[in-house]
Amino acid sequence: MRYKPWHALRSPRAVSGLAGVLLLVFMMVFAPHLWADAASAANVAERLQRPSGSHPLGTDQLGRDLLARVLVATRLSLLLTLGSTAIAVCGGVVLGMVATVVPRVLRRGLTALLEILMSFPWLLLTLFFTVIWGASAKGALLAVGFAGIPTVARLTYTMSSSVAGRDFVRAARIVGVGPLGILGRHVLPNIRPVLVVNAAAVASVTLLSFTGLSFLGLGVQAPDYDWGRLLAEGVGKIYVNPVAALGPGVAVLVTALILNTLGALASEAAGRTPRIAGKAAPRLRAARIPASADEPVVEVEDLRVSFPDGSGGLVERVAGVSFTIRPGETVGIVGASGSGKSVTAMAIAGLLGPAAHVRATTLRFQDIDMSGEPDAAARRKLGLGLSVVFQDPLTSLNPVLTIGRQLTEVSEVHGDLGRRDARRRAQWALSLVGIPLPARRARQYPHQLSGGMRQRVMIGMGLMGTPALLIADEPTTALDVTVQQNVLRVLHQARERTGSAILFISHDIALVSGFCDRVLVMKDGLIVEELDARQLDRARHPYTRALIACVPHMTTDRTRPLPVIADFDGSEDAEEIHA
Repeated sequence: MRYKPWHALRSPRAVSGLAGVLLLVFMMVFAPHLWADAASAANVAERLQRPSGSHPLGTDQLGRDLLARVLVATRLSLLLTLGSTAIAVCGGVVLGMVATVVPRVLRRGLTALLEILMSFPWLLLTLFFTVIWGASAKGALLAVGFAGIPTVARLTYTMSSSVAGRDFVRAARIVGVGPLGILGRHVLPNIRPVLVVNAAAVASVTLLSFTGLSFLGLGVQAPDYDWGRLLAEGVGKIYVNPVAALGPGVAVLVTALILNTLGALASEAAGRTPRIAGKAAPRLRAARIPASADEPVVEVEDLRVSFPDGSGGLVERVAGVSFTIRPGETVGIVGASGSGKSVTAMAIAGLLGPAAHVRATTLRFQDIDMSGEPDAAARRKLGLGLSVVFQDPLTSLNPVLTIGRQLTEVSEVHGDLGRRDARRRAQWALSLVGIPLPARRARQYPHQLSGGMRQRVMIGMGLMGTPALLIADEPTTALDVTVQQNVLRVLHQARERTGSAILFISHDIALVSGFCDRVLVMKDGLIVEELDARQLDRARHPYTRALIACVPHMTTDRTRPLPVIADFDGSEDAEEIHA
């Protein structure tokens, strides 16, 4: 069932929260006009009266009605609170998100500064900034706002960093989305619900901070007054009229509760996107230039990839890999975990990130040198011509965007299609990978689809461009046998219809041999053997023979444990292991 925002308004919490918001808005707008005279008119004859029918909270030392003063103070108290909250949230979000994309040295400096500032209590920072800007309403607004920036910035940086490492962000990079686009389209929508709730919490703390400053005489100054000044005056006369301090205290408490409830309600509705529709499959205006049968789609020679080891040195994960992939060919890379399969594939796609040290005599996709930083034209070609299907589609798809919206990105950014044509092509891609009711599925979110269907969506996303190469990084992991068969069938049909080459990564040599044309066996960062997928019986390397031997078949002796790679030291052959 589709999400309908108005359903959340039926709960008691929503009703009470919205009623509280309306009450605050009413007080801000109308209270100064309705009760201004009672709040400011002095009547010495009625000074310091206790609560009565005409004065529910009593009067102050000049005979002014305390309830009217509490109501009139709502406007100034809330305006100052909202102003400081805006400074804290906007400044914190900008600083936290910038820290996510700046170079490592600058990022470490910013995070260290945030940690230092957060080691001081908020109120202590507020008092420090108050000394700078002076004891006034404006000074308090700036002081409270700037004191709240470090907390918001640290939360934003933490959440942004976690989202920036997800597969769907890596997929956005491969289609050429820049740092600002990544932050605005993919990172910020995913952290927005938490930021909304946090903004409400910041508003509550800001309100308490303003109340404390005015209570201490460092905030709003006479003749103006807010709830903090009224609370200070009431505490001064607490033995004469205890209720005088109760009025502003209750106002602060109720307002804080309303702000927190509003934040919870807003977070439930955050991150929603419009519906999409469409029917056909328009052509991309920027089509792929077809490669000749003799020209490799991918050419890799002496590829070496190293990563920092944490002690200032480098550890090599890919140690001199060389191979080619020709148009329409399906090449499988098989090996144990840590053998370098995915690192090799991500190096071809240019998705290893700045921490990786990539060196190669040749590392080329079509006519693009992937060992350097591609220019704008190359990124545009990569966005259309190279697609990646990651291992876990639930982390590869953006959870706050509909399926259709995520599919249209490539066609709109690199294919020069309008929104309507891109939607139609997205539905065509969904139907191409065997997803029923594509128009309906395009309006749904990733969590509404099954695991196998999400994997099909990832393949369909790869077909939104004009792919010359489709990298499938263990696309059948954690899927049952029937779903695996369907996913492989979809990949095969995609290759037949588009002429794409496929680089298929898996642990299962039997699966690879039944799907691919050639098999590359990797171990410890090296390709130890290359075989025709139909001639695995000709394997010569001990590791390849061990992989084959570990696959059970109809003649396997079921009375004995299945062999594993750890049992094989290279001295036996496959027949000896089975025996």
